Amino acid sequence: MPEYEFVDVYVPRGVSRKDATRLLTDHAEYGHWELDRLSLHRDGSRRVRLRRRIIRQVRATW
Repeated sequence: MPEYEFVDVYVPRGVSRKDATRLLTDHAEYGHWELDRLSLHRDGSRRVRLRRRIIRQVRATW
């Protein structure tokens, strides 16, 4: 089973959809994050949960 680490990003209500898309795209491209969950609140703010896989290196034995 893969292990993931998570980060929560809060996008306030004054941020346009285009700017929010740009913010999340930057996280995805440069931090290797992917969208896990998005919550749109009644006031227009968004709470986004991003995840990325934790890659554990196996120690080589000689």
